[in-house]
Amino acid sequence: MSALEYAIPTEQDSVAAREATAKIIPYVRDGKPLKVLCVEGASEETILLPAFAAPLIQKVLEAIAAGHGVTIIPQHAELTTMEAAHILNVSRPFVIKLLESGDIPYRKVGRHRRILLEDLMSYKEKSDEQSRAAMDELVALSEELGLYDL
Repeated sequence: MSALEYAIPTEQDSVAAREATAKIIPYVRDGKPLKVLCVEGASEETILLPAFAAPLIQKVLEAIAAGHGVTIIPQHAELTTMEAAHILNVSRPFVIKLLESGDIPYRKVGRHRRILLEDLMSYKEKSDEQSRAAMDELVALSEELGLYDL
């Protein structure tokens, strides 16, 4: 199984997620464990979910309610170059260039490159911060030149 599993929710899934989100919010705010009642046919079982999981479940439900697919990746996961490219929304060859240039640490397993999720996310945060700084600079220059007054 790949570290990335991705599926688009159906309209029925989105409706059910909207209803569940509305009901779960007060419980998430309390910061207490959740008791979930699972019913199948005549059998019922109550499952206790840790308080830590409640906000995560809320975020998953909110994404599904909005019609978005959800990917859950453990922090310690090692990703393929294709999975890393998907997360960064770039091409696989671009990811390989980042690895070979030393921008993102990786290790080789045979001929294959593996990237720790935490290393990839660290690169993404730095890259996003640089993009924001560049955008702020462009906005400041535009204001200085009076381009917003046009």
